[in-house]
Amino acid sequence: MSEDMKVSIEEIGREQEEEILIRCHEVNNKIYEIVNKLKMEQLILLGFQNESIHRIKISDIYYFEAVDGKVFIYCKNEVFEVKHKLYELEELCKGKKCFRASKSTILNIAKISFIRPSLSGRFKAVLDNGEHVVISRQYVPVLKNMLGL
Repeated sequence: MSEDMKVSIEEIGREQEEEILIRCHEVNNKIYEIVNKLKMEQLILLGFQNESIHRIKISDIYYFEAVDGKVFIYCKNEVFEVKHKLYELEELCKGKKCFRASKSTILNIAKISFIRPSLSGRFKAVLDNGEHVVISRQYVPVLKNMLGL
Protein backbone atom coordinates (compact mmCIF):
# COMPACT_ATOMS: atom_id res chain seq x y z
CA MET A 1 0.00 0.00 0.00
CA SER A 2 1.51 3.28 -1.04
CA GLU A 3 1.75 6.32 1.22
CA ASP A 4 0.05 8.54 -1.37
CA MET A 5 -2.98 6.29 -1.67
CA LYS A 6 -6.10 7.97 -3.01
CA VAL A 7 -9.07 8.05 -0.62
CA SER A 8 -12.54 8.72 -2.05
CA ILE A 9 -15.85 9.22 -0.26
CA GLU A 10 -19.15 9.31 -2.12
CA GLU A 11 -22.44 10.30 -0.50
CA ILE A 12 -25.34 8.18 -1.72
CA GLY A 13 -29.11 8.26 -1.36
CA ARG A 14 -30.83 6.41 1.50
CA GLU A 15 -32.32 3.92 -0.98
CA GLN A 16 -28.84 2.61 -1.82
CA GLU A 17 -26.89 0.16 0.33
CA GLU A 18 -23.77 1.51 2.03
CA GLU A 19 -20.55 -0.24 1.09
CA ILE A 20 -16.81 0.11 1.53
CA LEU A 21 -14.70 -0.92 -1.45
CA ILE A 22 -10.93 -1.33 -1.22
CA ARG A 23 -9.01 -1.36 -4.50
CA CYS A 24 -5.44 -2.55 -4.08
CA HIS A 25 -2.59 -4.06 -6.07
CA GLU A 26 -2.16 -6.84 -3.55
CA VAL A 27 -4.13 -8.10 -0.52
CA ASN A 28 -1.57 -8.01 2.28
CA ASN A 29 -1.52 -7.76 6.09
CA LYS A 30 -2.06 -3.98 5.98
CA ILE A 31 -5.27 -4.47 3.96
CA TYR A 32 -6.48 -7.17 6.38
CA GLU A 33 -5.73 -4.79 9.27
CA ILE A 34 -7.90 -2.07 7.70
CA VAL A 35 -10.74 -4.54 7.05
CA ASN A 36 -10.57 -5.84 10.64
CA LYS A 37 -10.67 -2.28 12.02
CA LEU A 38 -13.75 -1.54 9.92
CA LYS A 39 -15.49 -4.75 10.99
CA MET A 40 -14.60 -4.18 14.63
CA GLU A 41 -16.35 -0.82 14.64
CA GLN A 42 -19.62 -2.37 13.51
CA LEU A 43 -20.53 -4.34 16.62
CA ILE A 44 -22.42 -2.28 19.22
CA LEU A 45 -23.51 -3.74 22.56
CA LEU A 46 -25.94 -2.31 25.08
CA GLY A 47 -24.43 -1.68 28.48
CA PHE A 48 -26.50 -0.89 31.56
CA GLN A 49 -25.25 1.46 34.27
CA ASN A 50 -27.51 2.70 37.08
CA GLU A 51 -30.75 3.65 35.32
CA SER A 52 -29.24 4.36 31.91
CA ILE A 53 -28.51 2.29 28.80
CA HIS A 54 -25.34 2.97 26.81
CA ARG A 55 -24.36 1.96 23.27
CA ILE A 56 -20.82 0.59 23.44
CA LYS A 57 -18.58 -0.15 20.46
CA ILE A 58 -16.62 -3.38 20.66
CA SER A 59 -13.47 -1.34 19.96
CA ASP A 60 -14.03 0.54 23.27
CA ILE A 61 -14.30 -2.66 25.33
CA TYR A 62 -11.26 -3.90 27.23
CA TYR A 63 -12.80 -7.13 28.49
CA PHE A 64 -15.95 -8.93 29.59
CA GLU A 65 -16.16 -10.68 32.95
CA ALA A 66 -18.77 -12.94 34.51
CA VAL A 67 -19.20 -12.37 38.26
CA ASP A 68 -21.93 -13.99 40.40
CA GLY A 69 -24.16 -14.85 37.44
CA LYS A 70 -23.91 -11.37 35.88
CA VAL A 71 -21.72 -10.29 32.97
CA PHE A 72 -19.92 -6.95 32.92
CA ILE A 73 -18.26 -4.88 30.20
CA TYR A 74 -15.05 -3.17 31.27
CA CYS A 75 -14.08 -0.09 29.27
CA LYS A 76 -11.19 2.32 29.90
CA ASN A 77 -12.75 4.00 32.96
CA GLU A 78 -16.27 2.57 33.23
CA VAL A 79 -18.04 -0.70 33.93
CA PHE A 80 -21.41 -1.68 32.48
CA GLU A 81 -23.65 -4.68 32.95
CA VAL A 82 -24.58 -6.56 29.79
CA LYS A 83 -27.59 -8.86 29.43
CA HIS A 84 -25.74 -11.50 27.35
CA LYS A 85 -24.13 -14.65 28.71
CA LEU A 86 -20.37 -14.99 28.29
CA TYR A 87 -20.70 -17.77 25.68
CA GLU A 88 -23.07 -15.54 23.64
CA LEU A 89 -20.54 -12.69 23.74
CA GLU A 90 -17.78 -15.08 22.71
CA GLU A 91 -19.83 -16.01 19.64
CA LEU A 92 -20.72 -12.36 18.85
CA CYS A 93 -17.08 -11.28 19.12
CA LYS A 94 -15.60 -14.04 16.96
CA GLY A 95 -13.17 -12.53 14.46
CA LYS A 96 -13.13 -9.21 16.31
CA LYS A 97 -9.82 -9.52 18.20
CA CYS A 98 -11.51 -10.92 21.32
CA PHE A 99 -10.72 -14.29 22.88
CA ARG A 100 -11.58 -16.32 25.94
CA ALA A 101 -8.83 -15.63 28.48
CA SER A 102 -10.30 -17.66 31.36
CA LYS A 103 -13.51 -19.41 32.40
CA SER A 104 -14.99 -16.03 33.38
CA THR A 105 -13.22 -13.56 31.05
CA ILE A 106 -13.17 -12.57 27.37
CA LEU A 107 -10.34 -10.20 26.53
CA ASN A 108 -9.95 -7.68 23.67
CA ILE A 109 -6.45 -8.34 22.34
CA ALA A 110 -6.32 -4.82 20.84
CA LYS A 111 -6.31 -3.35 24.38
CA ILE A 112 -3.30 -5.35 25.62
CA SER A 113 -0.25 -3.20 26.29
CA PHE A 114 2.05 -6.14 27.11
CA ILE A 115 1.99 -9.74 28.30
CA ARG A 116 4.27 -11.60 30.68
CA PRO A 117 4.40 -15.18 31.92
CA SER A 118 2.89 -15.76 35.36
CA LEU A 119 2.68 -18.77 37.69
CA SER A 120 1.75 -22.32 36.60
CA GLY A 121 1.81 -21.68 32.84
CA ARG A 122 -0.56 -18.75 33.03
CA PHE A 123 0.10 -15.35 31.51
CA LYS A 124 -0.69 -11.89 32.83
CA ALA A 125 -1.87 -9.23 30.38
CA VAL A 126 -1.43 -5.57 31.25
CA LEU A 127 -4.04 -3.50 29.45
CA ASP A 128 -3.75 0.03 28.03
CA ASN A 129 -5.64 1.38 31.06
CA GLY A 130 -3.19 -0.27 33.49
CA GLU A 131 -5.48 -3.13 34.56
CA HIS A 132 -4.04 -6.64 34.92
CA VAL A 133 -5.92 -9.67 33.56
CA VAL A 134 -4.82 -13.30 34.07
CA ILE A 135 -4.91 -15.60 31.06
CA SER A 136 -5.53 -19.19 32.12
CA ARG A 137 -3.12 -21.90 31.04
CA GLN A 138 -5.58 -23.60 28.67
CA TYR A 139 -6.20 -20.32 26.77
CA VAL A 140 -2.53 -19.31 26.35
CA PRO A 141 -2.25 -21.23 23.01
CA VAL A 142 -5.23 -19.24 21.66
CA LEU A 143 -3.49 -15.99 22.59
CA LYS A 144 -0.20 -17.11 21.05
CA ASN A 145 -2.02 -18.09 17.87
CA MET A 146 -3.76 -14.68 17.66
CA LEU A 147 -0.40 -12.96 18.14
CA GLY A 148 1.17 -15.13 15.44
CA LEU A 149 3.64 -16.81 17.83
